[in-house]
Amino acid sequence: MSADTGDLSKETFDVGGVRLSAVESGIRYNNRLDLVLVELAENSAISGVFTKNAFCAAPVSVAKQHLEASSSRYFLINTGNANAGTGEAGVLDAERCCRELSALAGVNATQVLPFSTGVIGERLPVEKLVSALPELYESLDSSAWLAAATGIMTTDTRPKMASKRIKIAGTSVSITGIAKGSGMIKPDMATMLAYVFTDIDLEQSVANALLHDAVEQSFNRITVDGDTSTNDCCMLAATSKSGLVYGALTQSDRDQYMLELNAVFSELATGLIRDAEGATKFVTVTVCDGATSEECLQVAYTIAESPLVKTALFASDPNWGRILAAVGRAGVPDLDIGNVAIYLGDLLIAVNGGIAPAYREELGQLEMDKEDIVVTIKLGRGSASETVWTSDLSHDYVRINADYRT
Repeated sequence: MSADTGDLSKETFDVGGVRLSAVESGIRYNNRLDLVLVELAENSAISGVFTKNAFCAAPVSVAKQHLEASSSRYFLINTGNANAGTGEAGVLDAERCCRELSALAGVNATQVLPFSTGVIGERLPVEKLVSALPELYESLDSSAWLAAATGIMTTDTRPKMASKRIKIAGTSVSITGIAKGSGMIKPDMATMLAYVFTDIDLEQSVANALLHDAVEQSFNRITVDGDTSTNDCCMLAATSKSGLVYGALTQSDRDQYMLELNAVFSELATGLIRDAEGATKFVTVTVCDGATSEECLQVAYTIAESPLVKTALFASDPNWGRILAAVGRAGVPDLDIGNVAIYLGDLLIAVNGGIAPAYREELGQLEMDKEDIVVTIKLGRGSASETVWTSDLSHDYVRINADYRT
């Protein structure tokens, strides 16, 4: 699927107190941006969430330690090599990269947060990375958003960027984010790599709460293949450079800011699904009328991660029985199938345990032929509702992942 990267103008994306750069260091491929640096203003509030994968990558461990130890000033991000499954050597490699950059920037090594993405199980080529650091540091620029978004890509086909400039209490505030990821996507906190920046003044506890709420409704609601990466992270950085203090705002103004912040997170998260490996369909699965949010998500993810459902979506095959079967095996206790209704778009396809009386195959085909498909399940058990976004499963997904290391 193709998707617009939006307005990439300087005026749209710049955030006070943020500078970025990207260079080619040859970590895995030649003639490709693969090393990114983000510089943050002093005393920025930095919040992060990380993968819950037990085999978390070395940079994840180091970044978490550094985030707790110091006020972060730099994000150092490489692609092509995940530095995961590399044991203590991987930790030492990540720490060395932080030390080398800190020496250039005149900060403490713990003020550098390392991030990596790419192939698992291979040592990070530290010498290549370190050799590129002087150029990377010297080329920092407040407008290098597109280069940075491009430099964090792996199998992505396009950069993911989202930005809002809004006026709150008479002050202009910016929110800009970049993200990467198109496969190994079923976040258990965030996505493979995502960074959102704003120039509002946030207390640390507020930044943590805003990030948690935004992630829960965006990156924690997407799945491509059900695999949680070893390197997942999502960061929120607030530089305070707009002069607007979140804690001094009225509740109405806070609500407006939260709405815009969440919109940036959602745009980035759904952008990953639209660019999922081999994807030809963008699929919204909404489960409503559930007894709890948990059971709604249970049903939604069972549908979204079913290989049979996903291949039917790729084939534009209105094989609604696969959806019905996924709902039935989702494990909802005491599910009364007589109360369940299944829709494709606005078309009712199943009710009272079987095919809807008015359903016709040609009507189902019209819905499945669309690039954007909406599946709605009404459980008839309560008022809870949840939405998950996913993609189809195509020949190209298999090809991309079969050839990933070769």
